[in-house]
Amino acid sequence: MGAFTEAHGGPLIDLYLGEGAAEKEKLKARDYPSWDLTERQLCDVEMLLDGAFSPLEGFLNRTDYDSVLDTMRLSCGLIWPMPITLDVTPEFVERISQGDTIALRDLEGMLVATLEVGEIWEPDKAREAANVYGTEDTAHPGVDFLINRVHPVYISGKVHGIQRVTHYDFKTLRSSPSALRARFNKLGWRKIVAFHARNPMHRAHQELTFRAARDQEANLLIHPVVGFTKPGDMGHYTRVRCYEHLLRHYRKDTAMLSLLNLAMRMAGPREAVWHGIIRKNFGCTHFI
Repeated sequence: MGAFTEAHGGPLIDLYLGEGAAEKEKLKARDYPSWDLTERQLCDVEMLLDGAFSPLEGFLNRTDYDSVLDTMRLSCGLIWPMPITLDVTPEFVERISQGDTIALRDLEGMLVATLEVGEIWEPDKAREAANVYGTEDTAHPGVDFLINRVHPVYISGKVHGIQRVTHYDFKTLRSSPSALRARFNKLGWRKIVAFHARNPMHRAHQELTFRAARDQEANLLIHPVVGFTKPGDMGHYTRVRCYEHLLRHYRKDTAMLSLLNLAMRMAGPREAVWHGIIRKNFGCTHFI
């Protein structure tokens, strides 16, 4: 682990095509069937393309999906606790076949990536809920989303990035894993404690981060989720302003703020392991 070592399972993944290849793929994509990504799917695609989900190179096939549900590991044996799947409608599936390539578009219809269609199957959502969330009760927000909002068909396949997801807010606070690792390197940070947040930080959080960084003789990365969180959570605009204000209370050059456009699942222990892996991919050595 750490800013100068490999990501989870090996080298940090980068799924973006080179400029020339991306331009050629853009032209081909005019004839591909198009899938308009949901808000959560767009977060997942961004995390895949940037390498935050290393070692994944796309959406899980059925073997890996089953292995993750049953053992919290990919079929190769590497720990991975969360099924990363692309859910689509039965109507869309009628237009595609295994081996096709589809265009993945953002909420405004812009081409973000293409996907080589692998397996197509209908999952057992009750089994997924029981294994991932420990319950089938739709009072749980993650189970409710899975049962009532996730489409009934899954598609696996490798993803190829065409252009980065566009963000119109807090652009200077958004960094890919490779960019954040390069920044740690430039600053000479060798131990980094990542602090996960999806709510405003309060005094206890501040003290917790102070002590964690002090005890590990490390620097601090405040790394809040600003993607898809739980219904009822405070909007990230207010939260980010809170983090920016709080950052002034840390010693100069000992802490930084970076935003994570992740879609949380609210999956308890599995989610905690997943967040630790993601922060490892961003170059952090410790996680709270």
